[in-house]
Amino acid sequence: MLRRSSPASGKTDAPAGRREGFGRALGLGLITGAADDDPSAIGTYASAGAKIGNPILWMAPATMPMMFAVVYLTAKLSMVSGRGLFDAIRHFYPRWLLYPLLSGALIANTVEAGADLGGMAAALGIYLPFDPRWLVPPIAAVILALQILGSYVAIRNVFRWLALALLAYVGAAILARPDWPEVLRATVVPTIRLDREFMTLVVAIIGTTLSAYLYSWQSNEEVEEEIALGRTTVQQRKGASRAELHESRRDIWIGMIFSNIVMYFIILSTAATLHQAGQTEIASAADAADALRPLAGDAAGALFVLGVVGVGFLAVPVMTTGAAYDVAQTLGWKASLHARPREAKGFYGLIILFTALGVGVNFLGFDPMDALVWAGVVQGFTTPALLALILLMTNSRRIMGERINGIALNLLGGLTLLVSTGAGLTLLYLWLI
Repeated sequence: MLRRSSPASGKTDAPAGRREGFGRALGLGLITGAADDDPSAIGTYASAGAKIGNPILWMAPATMPMMFAVVYLTAKLSMVSGRGLFDAIRHFYPRWLLYPLLSGALIANTVEAGADLGGMAAALGIYLPFDPRWLVPPIAAVILALQILGSYVAIRNVFRWLALALLAYVGAAILARPDWPEVLRATVVPTIRLDREFMTLVVAIIGTTLSAYLYSWQSNEEVEEEIALGRTTVQQRKGASRAELHESRRDIWIGMIFSNIVMYFIILSTAATLHQAGQTEIASAADAADALRPLAGDAAGALFVLGVVGVGFLAVPVMTTGAAYDVAQTLGWKASLHARPREAKGFYGLIILFTALGVGVNFLGFDPMDALVWAGVVQGFTTPALLALILLMTNSRRIMGERINGIALNLLGGLTLLVSTGAGLTLLYLWLI
């Protein structure tokens, strides 16, 4: 895509060869949307389908506009300000606000990355005759090699292809032979049950679809795309035309639609098999894959495993690199995947550190699902605070100039903030009663 200069942006034409149109749409939004369907989220969606069945299918289309709102707001912030999310917070807000948000993001990212590594290993372990925990270190080593040795463009392109692994869940759901008229009814007619089990799963789905690591990743990849065009300073990156923002909206809509289609078919595949068979208790995505095999055939189980492993290779580096971006920007260090390791030693050292901590989670005796619950609690309270700050920043003329939010985007962002806050408070209430 060729980004042209405008009075709002002040940018010069981008170098020739930048792809236009649909090629850009299969870009950053797709990667972010796919990363949202990480192995931990897959376990949550599979558990919802197994326990509740079709009546919870409506959650997929219901959460899609909220996902769009949070991801687009962070993309817009970075496109206009020229800064990654935590760089913008550090530049425009006091440290007493920055550090608590950073702490919450780091805890949630690290624990969830560890759980995802464990989930990938457990999924592969279905087909391998030894303790799957010992697969965690080699999986992490392959992921690190991609991050450290690969160029930014190579990493981005690999991530795009890994995202397509999630289409395996469409095949798994079709092989499960659901009752399609009932499926359609459950999709368009929301069902609400005010019991603890149902509401806990609703809160869990909202929490995992609005995870804070998506904000950091999207914002920083917008900056990386600008650096790829030779705009290495904040001043060169500052500003965005209406056409650029329109293209970003389209990109992100495509990514969020993709993500929610995958969520939908994960719920559907387990609703049509495990729930119908009365097998309502599963602890992870690997459990779901193993349970699907005798009910929907080996092919469905294998497709489920393929999705878990494929998206894990995408989601784990999104979390660990996102955490590294956040810390490096907070400390004022150079933070870019365009830089070679010797040029940004602190940034790459942080990627290694957070990956190692994720591996360690699997060997400290913690139950991965319990760890995810705690990570979800942290996310549940960190995410609304971060979203509120993003809304403030994208409505600040000091930061955004004439590109402040319109009424429609503010209403959608405000609704998302209310829903995410309500989800966190509901989770707390359910734990206390």
